[in-house]
Amino acid sequence: MKKYIVIYHAPDELMAQSANASPEKMEKGMEQWMTWAAKCGDQLVDLGNPLMGGQKLTADGNSQKSNRQVCGYSVLQAESIDEAKALLEGHPHLAWNGACEIEIHESMSSPG
Repeated sequence: MKKYIVIYHAPDELMAQSANASPEKMEKGMEQWMTWAAKCGDQLVDLGNPLMGGQKLTADGNSQKSNRQVCGYSVLQAESIDEAKALLEGHPHLAWNGACEIEIHESMSSPG
């Protein structure tokens, strides 16, 4: 099976609102994620975690805030990208807000 890295994107403002949500609202949101995780079964290698404070580093040693609005990740395993995409159908992240997006990338083996 191949591994796929799932990257979640959401506007910074939405992430700030989420950080201030009540415990009940956070728990309700996590229930939807746990339902998705159960659907994936053992094909979900790592549910992942939220990400924040991304920095873009440059070859000259400078850094600045990333503008890519990455807010989390997961790791799936599947036979193909199409199978991995099927596992993401109905994902709660996409239902959270119309500005939310998901990227999926195949993890390639390192040479040697």
